[in-house]
Amino acid sequence: METHQDTDPQDQRLTDLEIKLSYTEHLLEQLDQVVVRQQQQIDLLVREIARLQQPSTDGGLGAPRSLRDELPPHY
Repeated sequence: METHQDTDPQDQRLTDLEIKLSYTEHLLEQLDQVVVRQQQQIDLLVREIARLQQPSTDGGLGAPRSLRDELPPHY
């Protein structure tokens, strides 16, 4: 069996590069999953903002009101 010292330096460098490539590919897959998840969250937030910006159909409960409407009844 070959030990680490018995291997050709080029073979060892190639093996090291293959290991690094494997780790890099794994990291890239993880980052890709993060980007996909973040894009889904962004899409959801954009839809929610669009929904909130639509005119209200609930009888005006969500409609903008004047500051005079905010005053307590005793004023």
